[in-house]
Amino acid sequence: MQAKRFMAALVACILVCGLLAGCGGGASSAPAASTPAAGSAPAAGGAEQVTIQVATWDYSSNPSTSNAVALFEKEHPDIKVEVIDIPSADYQTKLSVMLNGGELDAYFIKEASSTLEYYDRGQLLDLSGYIAADGVDMSEYSGTDTPFNIDGKQLGMPVRTDYYVLFYNKDIFDDAGVAYPSNDMTWKEFEDLAMQLSGNGVYGAHFHTWQACVENWAVQDGEHTIMDYETGYDFFKPYYEMVLRLQEAGACQSFGDLQSGSIHYSGAFAAGNVAMLPMGTWYIATIAEAMKNGEANMEAWGVATLPHPDNVPAGYSVGATTPIAITPSSKNQDAAWEFVKFISSEAGALEYAKVGAVPGRLSDEILGQIASLDGMPEGLVDALQVKSIAPDRPIVPNVTEINTMLGQEHSLIMLGELSVDEGLAEMAERAAEIMG
Repeated sequence: MQAKRFMAALVACILVCGLLAGCGGGASSAPAASTPAAGSAPAAGGAEQVTIQVATWDYSSNPSTSNAVALFEKEHPDIKVEVIDIPSADYQTKLSVMLNGGELDAYFIKEASSTLEYYDRGQLLDLSGYIAADGVDMSEYSGTDTPFNIDGKQLGMPVRTDYYVLFYNKDIFDDAGVAYPSNDMTWKEFEDLAMQLSGNGVYGAHFHTWQACVENWAVQDGEHTIMDYETGYDFFKPYYEMVLRLQEAGACQSFGDLQSGSIHYSGAFAAGNVAMLPMGTWYIATIAEAMKNGEANMEAWGVATLPHPDNVPAGYSVGATTPIAITPSSKNQDAAWEFVKFISSEAGALEYAKVGAVPGRLSDEILGQIASLDGMPEGLVDALQVKSIAPDRPIVPNVTEINTMLGQEHSLIMLGELSVDEGLAEMAERAAEIMG
């Protein structure tokens, strides 16, 4: 399929989280003159203060964003940021209502794959004019900006990115007299190591119940995406077979036990009997805090680069980026752009890094900031170095429906209700129906 070949070639050439999806279109152009918000108050020095409304989720428990907002307001006393804090579970629904009502100036996009839906509804302002006027160097985002460039319009700026790495329990490796995982380990070596470390109440590996914790390894090379149903999803097969072998050998907890017991990966790893856990960088701050508070049953932990397929270099991972966008209906687009520009800048990125969150910009200074935080393991900067971050879900039509379907079939395979071949065949058949 021509579109698929085009997508694969483009993804492979982008260093970080690259994908260009050209479809739809209702974005307005920028820049546009802003007008003072109703009830604007004088700022320090006599300038009129503009208030912008910005939507995000779980703001009160997210110091990375709140710290960046505080610094922005300190440096821009003429702009007040009124944060609309929406619970994570309700964010997509409530955000749609607010966007339809024209109530917001800017908003964070929680699910990157939904960017195309907002674009088709005309709810994303084209930021290209602002970027050009202010001379923003987009190469500093190392490709995390690319998924949000549709039809040549830059519709969002990267704020945060997360990608998969390998967490490991140093105690288990020390007790077994086995060397820690390296930053250049294949999935075959990972499987062998997991088998070696299992036994006596220890699981060599842990795979969370998300389909991403199997299927992501198949799109790690950037050659495929979850939309490549015309292949029969044969590229998923080696990774399903690997996880099922480990499950059958008792080297990881069974999918059925995890599902029926509602066992979360964070609790499983913190329990101290899991040697290795492939999981996203968002877990770094969580496990560090658990260790600090004595809530983890281990003495030491570490992070390594995600294992890679045999034919793929070390440093290839899978992840997603959280962008921030401006609404075309905003009456304060200039002020909103100042905030968007700041929170996606080096200064904003450092505020995210100071609390252990990985920002959309990746540099040695920013990774060093994360690694310098209290409780972070030795070698973290090297482990976080990546050459490519393939998108877990590309920004294309029907991706949400395809992803939901894959999750349903994933459960049937992992529970043994379908063989791997039967499950992949059903995935391909159902995907064709969705796309057709």
